[in-house]
Amino acid sequence: MINIAVVGVGRWGVHLLRNFLALPQVNVVAVVDPHADRLAVVQQQFNLDKNILLTTNWQDLQQLSDLTAVAIATPATTHYALVKDALNWGCHVLAEKPLTLEPGECQELCQLADQQKLILMVDHTYLFHPAVAGGKTVVQAGKLGDLRYGYAARTHLGPVRQDVDALWDLAIHDIAIFNNWLGQTPTSVQATGKVWLQSEGNKEINHFPSGLADLVWVTLTYPDGFQAHIHLCWLNPDKQRRLAVVGSLGTLVFDEMSPSSPLTLLHGEFERQDNLFLPINQSQETLELEKGEPLNRVCSTFVSSILQNTPPTISSGWVGTELVKILSALTTSLNQGGQEICLNGQ
Repeated sequence: MINIAVVGVGRWGVHLLRNFLALPQVNVVAVVDPHADRLAVVQQQFNLDKNILLTTNWQDLQQLSDLTAVAIATPATTHYALVKDALNWGCHVLAEKPLTLEPGECQELCQLADQQKLILMVDHTYLFHPAVAGGKTVVQAGKLGDLRYGYAARTHLGPVRQDVDALWDLAIHDIAIFNNWLGQTPTSVQATGKVWLQSEGNKEINHFPSGLADLVWVTLTYPDGFQAHIHLCWLNPDKQRRLAVVGSLGTLVFDEMSPSSPLTLLHGEFERQDNLFLPINQSQETLELEKGEPLNRVCSTFVSSILQNTPPTISSGWVGTELVKILSALTTSLNQGGQEICLNGQ
């Protein structure tokens, strides 16, 4: 059995708690949250056993000699200290995305986990979505022909974060999916944006000198020249969760707002006749997907990785570190008015 503590039971952490409570290989032995009223709510909501430690003090976890793992769902600014503590206590760690806000901190935590022979995994939930797994199979099987470009839109009216901007809150999902489908990471990035709501920004973080951007346009350029363009906004009532990759033989669309058919392959190509380009082979195919909640797969993979003592390949700390490097470069571009930023080592 794995004895786990869930740290942070806000909007997302409560779902982590729900899933870990349901896994037969797991004992939830503690829940930590700085707000006592949240602890009272989850105790009643899940009818928690009286032996489960409910505390507002993170350090209280040191009292638990049999603690195996910690799941952290707290603001990104707190991740570095919490993850480092947990690893030094000998605990495996599942951290909400992003791992931290600094690539150097991410790398340090990954190295610490490797030294301690502990699992460090990041909750990049979309990488466990059946549509993303299915999409990767389609792209890498060459069914789209020659890949040409990609695009994504992630918009909604809130929630508006006060610790990070729309780039850090939203872009990581689509970047993770593009990287996963393409099997590569960008060589250069660009970002432009607008600030309307919080021009003062977060004074505790150097990333946002001009405020917290509400709208961000992102361009990712990959080693083979493929480009992906992402539209991110948290003050647009037109809710979109849509990503596509375009190739010479068709387009693959992941539309989360279409729950009955989220992954669609649109076939179509051109036939040249003299100086004309005529569309041919046009059809639409809804792809069948496995059933299952992505977050349940995240939690199950974390547990399996611990039991097998094998780091997860799909969403390891190192995968999370690469995504933070990309976000940091995009932030530099955003702060420089859209300057193209080359990624080191690419």
